[in-house]
Parts: sequence; structure tokens; C-alpha cells
Amino acid sequence: MLLPSDFVYPLFVTFGHGVRREVPSMPDVFQVSVDQLAYEAEELRSLGVGSVLLFGIPEHKDELGSDAYHPEGIIQQATRELKRVDPQLVVIGDVCCCEYTDHGHCGILSGELVDNDRTLTLLAQTALAQAEAGVDIVAPSDMMDGRVLVMRQALDRAGYPNLPILSYAAKYASGFYGPFRDAAESTPSFGDRRSHQMDPANAREALAEIETDLAEGADAVIIKPALPYLDVIAAARQRIDVPVAAYNVSGEYAMVRAAGRAGWIDERRVTMEVLTSIRRAGASQIITYHAKDAARWLREENGWASAAVPTGVTAGD
Repeated sequence: MLLPSDFVYPLFVTFGHGVRREVPSMPDVFQVSVDQLAYEAEELRSLGVGSVLLFGIPEHKDELGSDAYHPEGIIQQATRELKRVDPQLVVIGDVCCCEYTDHGHCGILSGELVDNDRTLTLLAQTALAQAEAGVDIVAPSDMMDGRVLVMRQALDRAGYPNLPILSYAAKYASGFYGPFRDAAESTPSFGDRRSHQMDPANAREALAEIETDLAEGADAVIIKPALPYLDVIAAARQRIDVPVAAYNVSGEYAMVRAAGRAGWIDERRVTMEVLTSIRRAGASQIITYHAKDAARWLREENGWASAAVPTGVTAGD
């Protein structure tokens, strides 16, 4: 059974004031400024969705992605605001450099390739900046080798030994990310990310990557995308005992919304079928842009009043 508490809602936070800008390729998904987050938190609370995943769109980008780890970086500001308006909301900070670099890649470049080892320092600094701002969980999505260990050590040394790491352990080099890159303004200026994201044909590597991240100190893992990799979600669930989250990504969302708007499918029915399939495969949590709609539909179907929407941890965690 799906519950609103199964969902994590991604938020794209941008600079400025009074900004609520719809993403053209993702209907009803918005870039919002920090001052708009109180409204978002209240809406999610009323629906029983208790977690958000933050992505930042800074005013200034540079080759080192410095806004990602600046004390007043956009995610750090957003975290403090969300914790001010709703201390119970679980705030997850995405840890990567792609939204913050002027070239759109996930770390420091050496020529036209990402320098894995030099990037690790920036990722650790980003995790620390988010921890100091008050995030509940850090979620490295960069897919650099060794980043979980470096983050864990940095967080422990800084006095955050209990801050969980939710690792994007199995993140595939997918064609389903296009709308996200519009939303996060993170399209690479050249090349792609196949050097560090995973080959869609390879399932065994996903399990190896998951086990490596857990050995380095990850507390839970994400598999991304969700629908083309239900087999990987199921295999991971059978093999490991920590929570397995799945990211129902932007392209998956956009396809359903577009077909629904065109009248080709019953959008509500298909959305709930998609989310149920991800849950059935073994995902404890589903990161999804459908979270608000799905929570409303669940409330209608089950007759829940706002105050009675279940928010507890569900079976399978």
C-alpha cells in the first residue's frame, strides 16, 4: 500500500525574490526562491509528505562550483528557511557540483574529463556546509569513486557522526534526465556524464556499487532512474538490509504528464500504477515529482482528513 510518507518531493530553489517559475518540460514543477518555501512546506505538511530533496540554482556559477559549499549558498539558505518554518520536515541535500559549475559537469575538470580525486574535496566541503545549515540527510549524486568514504570521514571529524548519507549508489547514464537539466539549469556545456554514471546494460555493477558505498559508510541508497531499473531495485532489496530509495525521474514524470494532458492515458491511474510498481519492486521511499498529486489522490481514495494522513514509516524499511 502506498502512503504519502513514502514520497520525497524534489524542490528546485533559485536566487531572487518572489520567484515561482514553471519548468516548461515539467508541468506543475517550479523553480522557487527561498521566500516561497514556507508555502511549499505548508502544502506538503497538509498532504502528509514529510521529506524534500533540495537542488540549488545559484546566481553565480564558476569552474569550482563554489556556491555549493559557501555558507550562504542557495541550498544552505533554503535549508535554514525550511527548518525555520517546519522543523519536522526531513530535508535532504543533494550533493553534486553540476548545478554550480559554469561548465555543467559534476566536478573539477582536467581537460574535458572530470577529475575524480580533486572533486572529492569539493563534495566533502559541500556535505559539511549542508550539515552546518541543518540538513537531516546528505545525498551525494555525483557518482565519483570514493566520495562516500571522504564525506563520512569529513562529517565525523566535524562533529556530525550521526548525519546519514543517502547515496545515489546506482545512478545510470540515462536519457530520462533531460527535463531535470532544464529545471536545475545543469546541462553540460560539452560532452556527457558517461565517464562516471553507469552503463544501462549493466545490472551487476549496480549491486557492486551499492555494496561499495555501504562499506564506505552510506546509510541508505538510491537507484536512479526507477522505471527502467525495477529489476535493479528488486535485486538490491533482496541483497541488502538498509533502506532502498528509487528516483522516479524527470523524464518519467514528463512522459506521463504529457500523455495525460493529450488525453492518451488516464493520468491519475497511470501515475498510481507507476508508483505502486516502484514500491512493489522494493523501494522504501520514492523520490517523485508526482508526490503532491499522488498524496491528494490517496487522501481522496482513503477518506483521510488532512490531520489524519498517515505519516509513519511503512513496511519494508
